Amino acid sequence: MPRDFLKRYNEKRNFGITAEPIGQAEKQTKTNLHFVIQLHEATRTHYDFRLEWHGVMKSWAVIKGPSFDPADKRLAVRTGDHPLDYNEFEGVIPDGQYGAGPVMIWDEGIWIPEDNPDKMEKKGHITFKIEGSRMKGQWHLVRMRTPDKRENWLLIKCKDDFALNKTKNADFLKRENTSIVTGRTMVDIRKAGTGKTTCHKKYPLKVS
Repeated sequence: MPRDFLKRYNEKRNFGITAEPIGQAEKQTKTNLHFVIQLHEATRTHYDFRLEWHGVMKSWAVIKGPSFDPADKRLAVRTGDHPLDYNEFEGVIPDGQYGAGPVMIWDEGIWIPEDNPDKMEKKGHITFKIEGSRMKGQWHLVRMRTPDKRENWLLIKCKDDFALNKTKNADFLKRENTSIVTGRTMVDIRKAGTGKTTCHKKYPLKVS
């Protein structure tokens, strides 16, 4: 019997209250794999980094957000799988629900694994290329060996044409603080309430 990757996701949510999509795995594909990064102001603000794989979105919580500085290794805590439909979710998870707080689609696009994702995950080192509006180039996810019950990884930028130094990286994350889909800020999203966005108009990316 196939593994139910989204059992945990569905069990944690009351879909009569939250506008998040009901979890249902899609057919696995090997090309045009999607990624999304959602800025999430929950108990602790973090960036949810998600990669399409096995018909679901494999997810990591990156507390400080992705760093474009190759010298900066960002902690990425593995979290539960999410449905592909979650890539379109932007809105507010109601109080009392799991992960309560506003969610913004910070970036989206395609990811290209260097090798078979299952093989790389087993080795604890996933190398891939990202083609997004904000996140670009080669990246690594490296699993840490710790006694912590959490599955901790490090998200690391490769040295390439898209890499930034520490100062430019900090300025970039500070400046790029709106939804890549709707152009809204987190304040806008919170004010709009608990619905989900249905708008997919692209806004131009600001560059310095």
